Amino acid sequence: MSSTSEASGTPGFLSKERIIAGDGFNRWLVPPAALAIHLCIGMAYGFSVFWLPLSKALGIKEAIKCGPEIGFLQELFITTCDWKVSTLGWMYTLFFVLLGSSAALWGGWLERVGPRRAGVVSAFCWCGGMLISAVGVYTHQFWMMLLGSGVIGGIGLGLGYISPVSTLIKWFPDRRGMATGMAIMGFGGGAMIGSPLAAELMKRFATDTDVGVYQTFICMAVVYFVFMMAGALGYRVPATGWKPAGWTPPVQQSSNTMITQNHVHVSKVWGIPQFWMVWVVLCMNVSAGIGVIGMASPMLQEVFGGSLIGVDAKFGDLDKAQLTLIAGVAAGFTALLSLFNIGGRFVWASLSDKLGRKLTYIIFFVLGGALYASVPASAMAGNKLLFVAAFCIILSMYGGGFATVPAYLADLFGTQMVGAIHGRLLTAWATAGILGPVVVNYMRDYQLGLGIPREQVYNQTMFILVGMLVVGLIANLMIRPVNAKHFMTPEELAVEKKLAHEKASASEVGSAHGGPTHTKPLWVVFAWTAVGIPLAWGIYRTVLSVSKFFN
Repeated sequence: MSSTSEASGTPGFLSKERIIAGDGFNRWLVPPAALAIHLCIGMAYGFSVFWLPLSKALGIKEAIKCGPEIGFLQELFITTCDWKVSTLGWMYTLFFVLLGSSAALWGGWLERVGPRRAGVVSAFCWCGGMLISAVGVYTHQFWMMLLGSGVIGGIGLGLGYISPVSTLIKWFPDRRGMATGMAIMGFGGGAMIGSPLAAELMKRFATDTDVGVYQTFICMAVVYFVFMMAGALGYRVPATGWKPAGWTPPVQQSSNTMITQNHVHVSKVWGIPQFWMVWVVLCMNVSAGIGVIGMASPMLQEVFGGSLIGVDAKFGDLDKAQLTLIAGVAAGFTALLSLFNIGGRFVWASLSDKLGRKLTYIIFFVLGGALYASVPASAMAGNKLLFVAAFCIILSMYGGGFATVPAYLADLFGTQMVGAIHGRLLTAWATAGILGPVVVNYMRDYQLGLGIPREQVYNQTMFILVGMLVVGLIANLMIRPVNAKHFMTPEELAVEKKLAHEKASASEVGSAHGGPTHTKPLWVVFAWTAVGIPLAWGIYRTVLSVSKFFN
């Protein structure tokens, strides 16, 4: 229907021409639209809340274990025994592999069709995937969960993640880092809302014969679909050449050419050295941070043992009740890290507008390396305050790295196809998602096998992570302005703008398509309230968990 109307000269409802904003449109309506999508797909981080209930979906009280003859392929279809947690974890792997690959594959398409269509497709994929997973849980068919949430949902993740990047950067040329930081903060905050919401729903739906997971999937899919569609339909793009009132683009000086006024085509970035330098920068920053996220809870427990609850005993000497208590403390520590992860996405990305992207990443790598190197000393001294503070700052820079990199790409490669370029860069995230946890987990197991005490097994790992940050620092220092030969010529840029359906003003397709000429302030308040209330609730629930750590 949409393509037919476009062919006849009238832009379809999902067309990019349809969402060109009128002259009086308030750009502060766009960040909450992006947040509405990111807060939903960010639940990918919180899917582990389903693992334990699903691991006893048949047995309810106790898992019905599969026999040793049942391998992974048989688990995909078997209906007589429960899935292992390690098997369920493959959904988490698929999430981020598909996120990176789908963003890389369809980033160019997204730039041409616009954020509304990409956001709608993302909503159908993410929420439709959850519904397919619900059927998989109901029929106890794990292959349906992998197909639903893992593959189809993973595609929705990739499209939803990059859908606002290019649009936000064009709406906020004066605050690129802050704008992308607001949206990507939502992805980090999605699990803060989704995990406690899922836990409450599972409690409500659980019975003596059902763990309540498939009903929870259905409810969350419906809620997420409403929010994601509202976000997608709320997207607007600025007219070509638009800039904020009173803002003048900085004059490009020969001494400061890191922010280009030209544009690189996405098809050329694979052959540009600067792209691979930024790829290494993101990969190393994420590898180090994601390794810490995975081991934060067990590391705190094993390093400090009984001292977390005022007992003078090592981890291996604690009884079951004491282990339960320190697990609660560690859960509070993990929640504290999540707050810094989310806050860092906004704070560091906003600071990068003042400091510059290159200097911001230098701080990440130098300060991060020093903090990782300090961890063994603070652990040996039993100084919990320094230990916790180091990891809080590290996690803030981990989140900040995600939020700052879209603006870094826009500075280097221009804004025309920055969303598509960002999509290709996310392959670094997929790589880091494998590299970081593998290094950390295998090093821990290797050192335990050598007989090294639990409280010391992380020391060597910290210095390996320092090495990763040194590699990232070197790559960042090597980044120079992109050679002029890689930029599109004016003729090539004009062709790309035409393919992207860009217009000089909303009046070229009818201002009614892009929205009201003057945005009422009440709409801005309503939009921010709609995303602010669930985010505030998620932060509140997280703070309750954090209180266990401080108590």
